[in-house]
Amino acid sequence: MKKNVYPWYVLALLTLANISSFIDRQILSLLVKPIKHDLHLTDTQMSLLMGLSFALFYTFFGIILGRIADRYSRRNLIIGGITIWSLMTALCGGVRSYGQFFLARMGVGVGEATLSPSAFSIIADLFPKKRLATAMSLFSMGVFLGSGLATLIGAGIVAKLPNEGTVLVPVFGEIYPWQVLFLYIGLPGLVIALLLLTIREPQRTGTLQTNGQTSRVDLGESLDIIFRHPKAYLLIAFSVACQALINYGCNAWVPTFVARTYGWEVPRAGAFYGLVVVVSSIAGVLFGGWYADKLTRDGHTDGRLRVGVLGIGLALLGCIAPLMPRAEWALLTLSLPIFGLAAPFGAATAAIQELMPNQVRALASSIFLFILNLIGIGLGPTIVALFTDYIFHDENMIRYSLVLLFALGGGVGLVLSYLSLKPYRLAVAEKQSVLQPA
Repeated sequence: MKKNVYPWYVLALLTLANISSFIDRQILSLLVKPIKHDLHLTDTQMSLLMGLSFALFYTFFGIILGRIADRYSRRNLIIGGITIWSLMTALCGGVRSYGQFFLARMGVGVGEATLSPSAFSIIADLFPKKRLATAMSLFSMGVFLGSGLATLIGAGIVAKLPNEGTVLVPVFGEIYPWQVLFLYIGLPGLVIALLLLTIREPQRTGTLQTNGQTSRVDLGESLDIIFRHPKAYLLIAFSVACQALINYGCNAWVPTFVARTYGWEVPRAGAFYGLVVVVSSIAGVLFGGWYADKLTRDGHTDGRLRVGVLGIGLALLGCIAPLMPRAEWALLTLSLPIFGLAAPFGAATAAIQELMPNQVRALASSIFLFILNLIGIGLGPTIVALFTDYIFHDENMIRYSLVLLFALGGGVGLVLSYLSLKPYRLAVAEKQSVLQPA
């Protein structure tokens, strides 16, 4: 394979894996009604399956796996993770109780924790700095494309599943019809794991050097390097986490909101919302990567973060979407906030990678993702359910829960995004000159 084509081939496979992970992660949003009915759950219990059960293990194991990725083969770590999350997703098709379901979702989280830190580090090794935000944005496109495809594909399958009774499946026996969907989306991930055997572990670039040799960095030294500029690092992480809070809250509950508020069937709502997510988020993430690299080339050292200020500002417009009188208007109004929420993600991950030497890139990404996902996945779906169950006390008031989600996440995120600009400029200016050029 030609040298200039190979990095894009690797990026394509990693993006495909990212799409698969988010399909597995988001499919529950279309199954709220049948799962609640068959397992006798509340909105809050359902939100824990969509969020906290996954987020706890995804975030905590992510830090451990990020440290491993900085020292050993990132490719092999990703292949093992895809195998685990695919099998655990399929295992959700055979659960008999809420507790078993919760544990299976934890397993999905462990597997998926391998991907992003290792992939961020690999991409930073394969692409020059002038294209890094674009490359990271293309990988991050998997987040939004996977979420959108989960609703689009899932909606079509859900519409054809029986509403009552059970289905006989080899190995699992009698299962509910909605559980078949987990088999459909889980097992194909094993093919992606096999495809990743065709790539090689890239040579590490941008390493700390001592006497011309790559330095080995222990855990304490790694943490010192990562938090050398704590304001820049943490403000970026928490601002992106606010965007993730809105994203995950919407992905979990918008199809149900449309069904409850406007009387649409969930498959129809999921298909329409999925289309909006796919189109708007892909446009947003591609624009964000391109614009961040352009600003950087034009001499704006904080250009990758300026995209975040613009994006979260657009996200605040989402406050009006749930109040629209018609479902079509509500879903179309969401397109601009979704565009805004997608735009900064690849640029922000590129900004984190730029600050870090190779020896700590995966660990730095893991801690970044720990903050992002504990707030985004852990709180996003649950905070909407808590607003509905304990503030409004009526599941049909979910539209106002979504208004609060946009106002809270958007308002705090905008402030944090703006505050991150100056510390990041200072961090870039003080970046170590001892780093080997990437």
